[in-house]
Amino acid sequence: MPIFPRSEKTPLGIYIHIPFCRSKCQYCDFYSLTDRDDTVMDRYLRAICRHIKETGPLTPGYRVDTVYFGGGTPSFFGADGLAAILSAVRQSFDVSPRAEITFEANPDSISRRLLRRLRSEGFNRVSIGVQCDDDAILQQLGRPHTYEDVQTAVKLCRKAGFDNLSLDLMFGLPGQTLQGWLDTLSHVLELEPEHMSCYGLRVEEGTPLYSYRDQCGIADDETQADMYLAAVELLRRKGYRQYEISNFAQRGMASKHNLKYWTGGEYLGFGPAASSDFAGKRFDTVKDLAAYVEGIETGGQVIRDLQEIPPRERAGEYLITRLRTTMGITGAEYERRYLLPFAPLEEKLEEYFSSGHTVRINDRWRLTPEGFLLSNTILTDLLLIQDRTIAQANKR
Repeated sequence: MPIFPRSEKTPLGIYIHIPFCRSKCQYCDFYSLTDRDDTVMDRYLRAICRHIKETGPLTPGYRVDTVYFGGGTPSFFGADGLAAILSAVRQSFDVSPRAEITFEANPDSISRRLLRRLRSEGFNRVSIGVQCDDDAILQQLGRPHTYEDVQTAVKLCRKAGFDNLSLDLMFGLPGQTLQGWLDTLSHVLELEPEHMSCYGLRVEEGTPLYSYRDQCGIADDETQADMYLAAVELLRRKGYRQYEISNFAQRGMASKHNLKYWTGGEYLGFGPAASSDFAGKRFDTVKDLAAYVEGIETGGQVIRDLQEIPPRERAGEYLITRLRTTMGITGAEYERRYLLPFAPLEEKLEEYFSSGHTVRINDRWRLTPEGFLLSNTILTDLLLIQDRTIAQANKR
């Protein structure tokens, strides 16, 4: 096995999917299970640790600088299980002593014991699903907690020594008004989180909420747009820098792991329905807990949709992901990476500049908050132009 100096190792993120929840929210379309069976959870723990240990030796040129436990509800899985998985990661990968190590949690499954144990194991960031401060709306959404639980959870996190908290909120909820949303933001800001995520409610087909979406008073697109822009402005005034469409942080507190997804970083996912982008290949694990566990136990196939992505095909991803962020894109970087002309794209970006949807700072183009609201349309236009330039380049 070759030995790489640490300074030359490539940064790597690790995502751990915990597919267990106390209950399923009305809007949730993530892969998760609510039937708590200790035998199943124990088999899953053994399987994912084995998967991690089998994969680690394949990454000698990498150093892990972020580990993210998502779900599902990782805190519901319990401190012992999370600690065992993190131990397997440390034993199998070269993990930086300064790595950002995050676990997602619901307020109802946060306890003093869990927090103390995880802090002592090296977890240093908590992402708490708050969603709203209105208990009636929380109940309608199927959330298993109250806002008082949120306040208690934050206090417990601080007492346990966590100084990097992210709180997730949703807007456009059933019965929520613009003023109600602003009140929610103001109340949550009193908790002084280092990071905030603000997502507009998306009603996905197949979720319980989808079946009665027209009867529950969900905010229309125009109201959601007003809510979004109001959040951007309020958080700016309170010292939170927007660094991605839905994410805001105090100085230096942006999520390092999530930035990997938006800046072309490499990451490996473990657990059912986890995604990876590693060594030029993109792939997922099977979206079925039983199939995942059995595959690991028997040496079967748990990887699906393996694709090798040619460098030029990454050009579209560069536009899609980078323009989600406030760092945006530059012509020099684009042309150096993909050997494609930036001028046709810049011409379209200048059109959107005149309508207030893009801005150029020095040589870097980014979307404005109003542009983020129109991002699907803008990206579609840019990708069509890019497809034409790629077709022309391939003819040469």
